Amino acid sequence: MYEILTNAAARQADQRAIAGGIPGWELMERAGRAVAHRAAECAPKGQRVAVVCGPGNNGGDGFVAARILDEEGYRVALYLLGPVEALRGDAAWAAGQWKGKVNPLAALDLTSAALVIDALFGTGLSRDLDGDAAAAIVAINAAKTHTKLHVVSADIPSGIDGDSGAVRGVAIMADETVTFARRKPGHLLLPGRLNCGTVTVAAIGISDEIITGLALPYAVNAPGVWLRAYRRPEAAGNKYGRGHAVAVSGGLAATGAARLAARAALRVGAGLVTVASPPAALAVNAAHLTAIMVRSVDGPDGLKALLGDARFNALVIGPGAGVGEATRGLIAVASEAGRALVVDADGLTSFAGDGPGGLPALSALVRANAAPTILTPHEGEFSRLFKNIPEIIEAPSKLLRAVAAAQHSGAVVVLKGADTVIAAPDGRAFINDNGTPWLATAGTGDVLAGFITGLLAQGMPGHEAAAAGVWLHGAAARALGPGLIAEDLPEALPGVLKRLLEHGGR
Repeated sequence: MYEILTNAAARQADQRAIAGGIPGWELMERAGRAVAHRAAECAPKGQRVAVVCGPGNNGGDGFVAARILDEEGYRVALYLLGPVEALRGDAAWAAGQWKGKVNPLAALDLTSAALVIDALFGTGLSRDLDGDAAAAIVAINAAKTHTKLHVVSADIPSGIDGDSGAVRGVAIMADETVTFARRKPGHLLLPGRLNCGTVTVAAIGISDEIITGLALPYAVNAPGVWLRAYRRPEAAGNKYGRGHAVAVSGGLAATGAARLAARAALRVGAGLVTVASPPAALAVNAAHLTAIMVRSVDGPDGLKALLGDARFNALVIGPGAGVGEATRGLIAVASEAGRALVVDADGLTSFAGDGPGGLPALSALVRANAAPTILTPHEGEFSRLFKNIPEIIEAPSKLLRAVAAAQHSGAVVVLKGADTVIAAPDGRAFINDNGTPWLATAGTGDVLAGFITGLLAQGMPGHEAAAAGVWLHGAAARALGPGLIAEDLPEALPGVLKRLLEHGGR
C-alpha cells in the first residue's frame, strides 16, 4: 500500500480494472459506499447531511454516497454543479439511482447541517475554480470555522491538484478524505496535505496486481520501502563490519554542526565515527567527544591522506564547513576517492551557479564517483543550486522538481521540508509524511545528514539510506515532541529502532 498514484496512473488503474471485468458503475458504487460509510462514522443517524456534487465521476461518487446515507436514515440534501441532464456515463447512472431532489449548487444551504460530503472535483482537476464551485467552497470553509460542521471529501478535497498538492484558486478544508486504491501526490505534498485531514484509503476492487503492473515510480516513505536494505548487526560481526563514517568539521567557530552529524551517524549504527578537524579546532572537538574519534585534517590534502585508509567509507561534508573553494576541494577529494558522500548545507551552497565551481562541477564529481552521493538541500539551498535550470525550478510540483534535480545531477536528492521528497537519478521518489513542526530548530538538518551518512557507512544503497534517514529523523522527533533540540534526536533513536525492528516495519 506504499505506492502513490498520479492522476494519470489512477486513470490507468481504473481502466485496467474495468478491462478486467469490473464495470465502471461498480467501481463508482464501491467508492461512493466507502465515502458514505466513513461519513456515517462521523455523525449520528438522523442528522442533516449536505452532499455537493460536481459534473464528473467525483460527483457520481457523491450521488452514491447520498443514496446510501438516505437509506441509512440521514436527512440528505444534494446539490449539483450544472444540470443533471448534462451528466454522462457512470455519473449519469449514479444520478439515476438517486430518488431525492437535486438542488442547484448555487442554492447551497448549510443551515443545521452536521456533515458535508465534498464530491465536487477529484484528483483530475486541471484548472482554477471559480463561479458557483468556488463560492460553495468558500461557504463550506466559512461554516466549518464558525460551527461544528464536519467535512468528508471524496478522493481529494475539491480544489487541490492531485499531482502537485497545489490549491487551484480555492480548496475545501476537509476533516476526512476517502481516497481509492492508493494515495495521490496531492495527499502528501503541501499545501494539499493540510487540506485533507485524516486520509483513508478504500479498497474498491483495483487489485494489487493492477497497481504492480503500472510500475509506479513513486511511493510513500515508510519502512516498508527500505527496511529490507537496512543492515542489522550480525551475531558474529564487529564494529569494523559496520563501516567508519567521517564528519568533516568547520573551523574553530563552527564545529558544532559536524559533531551533531557525527553523533547521529554513530547512533544510527555506524561502527566507528571520526570527526576530521582542522588543526586549530582539534582541541575544541576533542573536548566535546568521547566515543567519536578526532583526527587532525588540514584541508583537501589532509583529507586525501586520511582517505588513503579505505576503511573510512562514508563522509558528510558541509555542516559548518564554510562556503567556497576549500569546501569544494574537500568534496572533490571524497568523490575522487570513491566514498559514499552526503553533501549538506555549506557544501551545497559552495556549488551554487553555473561558473567553473558551480553545479556542473558538482554533477561531474557525482557521476565520476562509483559510490552514492546524497544532496540534502532545503528549499533555499535547492533554489541557489539549481536556479539556472528552468526544467528543474519550473517543474509543476515539489515531487517533479526533486526528480528532475536528481536526474540532472546524478545524485540522490533529499529536498527537505514538511513534505520531504527523496528522489533517485533513476526517476524513483519517496514522499515523507512523518515530519513534525518541532523539527524547525537549529541543527536538526545536521543530524539528518549524520543519520544518512551512518546508514551509508553500513552499506545501505543511496536511495534507501536517504529515505531511511529521513523517516527515522521524523520518527525520533515525534517520539520527543515539544521542546526537542537537535542534540535530543540521536538519543531518541534507540527507542525508535527497537520498536521498528521488533515490529518488522509495521
